[in-house]
Amino acid sequence: MEIPYTVEARPDTGLYNAKVGIWLFLASEVMLFGALFSSYILLRVNMPEGYWPHGWLNIPVGTVNTLVLITSSITTVMAWAACKMNQFGRFKFFHACTLLLAMTFVGIKSYEYHDKFTHFELRLADGKIADGHLHEKSPDFDLSKKTGHLVLAHAHVVDIVGKSGDELKKELNKIYDLRSEDAREVKHEELKFDAAQITKMERYGPWHHTYLAIYFTLTGLHALHVIGGAIVIGYLWGPGSKMWQRNSEQFANRIEVSGLFWHFVDLVWIFLFPVLYLL
Repeated sequence: MEIPYTVEARPDTGLYNAKVGIWLFLASEVMLFGALFSSYILLRVNMPEGYWPHGWLNIPVGTVNTLVLITSSITTVMAWAACKMNQFGRFKFFHACTLLLAMTFVGIKSYEYHDKFTHFELRLADGKIADGHLHEKSPDFDLSKKTGHLVLAHAHVVDIVGKSGDELKKELNKIYDLRSEDAREVKHEELKFDAAQITKMERYGPWHHTYLAIYFTLTGLHALHVIGGAIVIGYLWGPGSKMWQRNSEQFANRIEVSGLFWHFVDLVWIFLFPVLYLL
């Protein structure tokens, strides 16, 4: 049985079936990410003044990842255009570029995640807060038994004990507002702490702060979309490309549909980058 409207347009919508389907799917995706962006806004406006982080993410790295994803949107359009012009070799080249760029994006995002999971905040017994990246830890380090020690690199200590008003804000800026003058004055160095000095230590994971919770939720879900799109692109570049011999026009439509999803993924990141990195 031949399925109708896989190539020709439907009379009721003016689109072929797959294109109708992808637009309906993308409408549901807009609602999903729209709800998450709304959650971000509500979480941010309800956070006490001075406790919402600024500068916790690496803007140059995020900028590079943005350029990578934008470039991948261009190459997926070029791949579709090559199909429409019956240039199968050019399609293979541009689609391979899209796949490589997608993998690059995920690799850079993995680097950013690793940076956060090696970043620690220590609550010290004297009430101070130490912040930095874990450099090394002694083999016998055990916080519950108060044995051993650890070393934080690019670290500093913040003293909030007995402070209030402007003094407290100045100290909190050293943790939460890394773009402030107070944070720029901090001297970062390699610091060693015995387990006996530490009352609590916590990675910069989604449990550490509301900002990180929404950051990992939004970027993690987006990364899953990138990986899912890359799997489809990889299939169409490899085994799925056999359809080119049987029905080149239907194959071009599949490339167009996958490209529409990829453009949506790119568009979501265009919103995520300024919201999470710049504001």
